[in-house]
Amino acid sequence: MATTPTDPLTLEVVELIGTVVARYYEEYDEAAAAHSLTGAQARVLGLLSLEPVPMRQIAQKLKCEPSNVTGIVDRLEARGLVERKPDPADRRVKLAAPTEKGARTAQQLRDSLTFAREPLAELSDMDRATLRDLLRRMLGESGPRRD
Repeated sequence: MATTPTDPLTLEVVELIGTVVARYYEEYDEAAAAHSLTGAQARVLGLLSLEPVPMRQIAQKLKCEPSNVTGIVDRLEARGLVERKPDPADRRVKLAAPTEKGARTAQQLRDSLTFAREPLAELSDMDRATLRDLLRRMLGESGPRRD
């Protein structure tokens, strides 16, 4: 039997995904507020803690206008959490990168997010890998990654 967008199982899965996302963002915003950051500022800081990123790429990842990212990075920079520096591969491009203080703050934010981490800890490694691979398929990413 083919699955249609309105079958009960699909509707339940969509509802569960929505609930997970809403609870994640609620906890993320609470963690951000504990550091006097907005949710958007915390997300940018978390993204930058992985690697320095050009401003335009931040906007693409967050699905927002580059001018919004400029304002967010300006505020993070004013607090000493982020700095702009030239891209070694193309000096015309500015990268946003966390300062030491920014990297510490991003780590503290990550450490305080327990909503997803605690329930996931109850799943086996195989279950977590299956969930990861299913989510990647939903997002159109190719095949399972071997870690």
